[in-house]
Formats: sequence, structure tokens, C-alpha cells
Amino acid sequence: MAPETRYAKSGDVHIAYQVVGNGPMDLVLIPGLFTHVEHQWDEPSFARFLNRLASFSRLIVFDARGAGLSDQAPELPPMEEQIDDLMAVLDAVGSSSAAIFGISQAGPMAILFAASYPERTRAIVLYGSYASPRRREGYPWGRSAEWMDEFGRQVDRDWGSGVFLAQMAPSRLADEPFRRWWGKYERLSHGPGNALAYFRMNALIDVRAILPSIQVPTLVLQRREDVYRDPGNARYLAAHVPGAKLVELDGIDHLPYLGDADAILDEVQEFLTGVRPPPERDRVLATVLFTDIVGSTEHASAIGDRAWKELLERHHALVREELSRYRGREIDTAGDGFLATFDGPARAVRCAVAIIRAMPDIGLQVRAGVHTGEVELMGTGVGGIAVHIGARVAGLAGPGEVLVSGTVRDLVAGSGIEFTDRGEASLKGVPGQWRLFSVSAAQL
Repeated sequence: MAPETRYAKSGDVHIAYQVVGNGPMDLVLIPGLFTHVEHQWDEPSFARFLNRLASFSRLIVFDARGAGLSDQAPELPPMEEQIDDLMAVLDAVGSSSAAIFGISQAGPMAILFAASYPERTRAIVLYGSYASPRRREGYPWGRSAEWMDEFGRQVDRDWGSGVFLAQMAPSRLADEPFRRWWGKYERLSHGPGNALAYFRMNALIDVRAILPSIQVPTLVLQRREDVYRDPGNARYLAAHVPGAKLVELDGIDHLPYLGDADAILDEVQEFLTGVRPPPERDRVLATVLFTDIVGSTEHASAIGDRAWKELLERHHALVREELSRYRGREIDTAGDGFLATFDGPARAVRCAVAIIRAMPDIGLQVRAGVHTGEVELMGTGVGGIAVHIGARVAGLAGPGEVLVSGTVRDLVAGSGIEFTDRGEASLKGVPGQWRLFSVSAAQL
């Protein structure tokens, strides 16, 4: 769940901020043009990114004036006033020194803050950023005047439609729920006029002259195939900030919480703490949950494609809400079913029960199957015999039923979850007989 949003006073302006985690160092995340401290938690990949940062820091996120939940501004202030806003947030949370993580357009702000207040800056991390957004003499990696003009026209004409997703996250263009979330993120970040004002103000920035004055540890991160930002920008930053470390990573998405976000987070964690998290194992014990809509084909035929699509979207939203509540990790959504993993079987069972109980509100029935076993980690997916068993168990469940393997029943002993013995069954493609149990009672 998203942390509480609070407000700091910067002069007469109220600045919205959140604090999450209680790590040994303060870390401020500044996301750039697109920002809304509450809506960003609604996207699982973004929420996971924030939670990972909060696992080794006290994470501070805020909306600049004129953006997100902070006071709106008819004209966006110059960067030094935005730095005043950052200082107001740091003072409000009692932070005497913090690392600053500037994403994209927020990089120059992190640079200026570090140069101006080295005593308040532990380190800076610059991701997908630049010294100047414009192409200038001796700086060929910036944007051409023609590109800047066209981008400004797009902001003015299409802001809030999700049009910038193709540049920010090409890997998610076909993901309709993400497209809707992103379009709303644009709208909640700024109104079109403020977005255009931010862009025009940002277009004038040039921090090349102050790079040599940076006195704090600096990490520069850049994806090599980033379709939005030329990697030459990052190389310039690293070459001109004394002692800066440059790390180039694989990936095409400009948004750091998409693609191989763990590669970015590993670098940030090691740079700020001196400790890189242990590599993920290839095999782990996990609980798998499969869900499936009962009679989906008949339902779709009865109400038509458009209505079915809208109903399916509501179904997906409800499932994702419960997965978030019970710390489930969405692995795959194939058609009308979900595959998710959990680090505890009781949470998986309760999540399944909650999903099934929520469905009558939208006129659907769901079946679910749960199994615990060793799974193989395959990139962002999972595989192995435990996954096959979970799928077979779900296939045997009746409408509105949560069916679990005997392994799950044994592991949740003492949890208060009650079961009805369904006897032994053969699972297609899986050796032996498997004892199955139906969940008869579970306190949520």
C-alpha cells in the first residue's frame, strides 16, 4: 500500500511528499517530468522499484511545485526555487544529509543541489540524464531545435493521451493496462499548460559549467539502447564530474522501473551502501497461485467483445488489487487467468479466497489452485514441476472454489484456514496421486 502523503511548506507553497522505509541513509528520488507520489504506487513495477529502494534507505519522494499533489503554479519556478522545495522537504523529515537520485530531466536539479549544498548531499545518482537537453557547440548529444519544437507541440496537443509511451517505454506499448496507467500518470503529473511550461523551462538548462565543481560521489547510469536518451549524454556527465562512475546497462526503455530494473537497483544499492545484494537463485521455494474465470467463453459470447473486454479489465484490476494486498507477484496473465507467486502459502490461500469473494460484484465466478514447491526462475517468469502442479490443481477446482495441494494444507497448519478433504487425484503429466483439499474457511 502507498505510504501517507504529507506536505512541507516552501515559502507559501505546499509540497507533497512521502517517506517509506527506515534504512540507515536518506535517499531522495526525483522522477522528472512525470510525477505523482500516489499514482506511481498503482503500477506494480513502479511500486516494486520504490520498495526495493526503501529496503536499504529511508526513501523520500516528492512532487515539485506545479506538479502532482503539490500546489499548482501558473508559472513554474526556476530551478533554484525548486531546490528550495527539495530543501523544505528534507527539513520537514529531519534529514541533514541525503543521497539524491535524479531520473531523466531531474538530473540537472540533482547536480545543482550537490554543487550548491555538498554538506547536505551524501551522493548523487543520475539515470538517463544529461548536462544540456539542447544540442550545443561541443555537445552534440542534445536535441535539435526541430526536435524540441515538435516535442513542445506534442505536449501542447496530446498531453494526457499516453502519446509519450512510445518514447519512454517501447516494451510496454502492447500492454493496455499499462497504457491506461501511463496516460493517467501524464494527466495527474501536470495539466497541459504546466507540462509545457516545465518543458520550456527545462529546455534552457545547461549545467556543463558546474560539473567540475561536484564534490560528492556520483554514479551515472544509462541504458545503451534507450530509444529516448542518447548514451553520449551519460558519457559526457561521467567524463566531466570528478571521480564519477559510469555504468551502461542493456535495455531499450527509458523508464528505470521497466525492463531489467534489478540491474539498475543493484548498481544503486552497491554504490550507496557498498553492498551488492546476493544474486538471485535459479531455484527457490515458492507458492504458486493460478486463477481462471469460470465459463469465460460463454460469458464473452453472451455480452459481446467490447463489454467482455471492459469486464476483463475490471477483473484484472480486482485481482491485481488483492495480489498487492497479499504481497503476491504477478507472473503472467494469459487470457482470463493469472499466475502469481507468493513467499508464504497462507497469504496465497487468503489472496485466492479474497479474489473469489470479490468477483460476484462484477458478475463473474473464478476458480483457483494453490501449490507450494521449488520453482525455477526464468527471467521474470517461473517454471518447473511445481508450476505444472499448481495449474493442474486449479483445473480441478470447481466454480468459486480454492483448491490446494496437500503440501499447502500441511504448511498452513495453525493459520486458522480450514479445509475439506477432496480425496486423491491424478494430475495430468505429474507422477503419482495427489491429495487435494478445498478451502472451507479463511479469515481475511
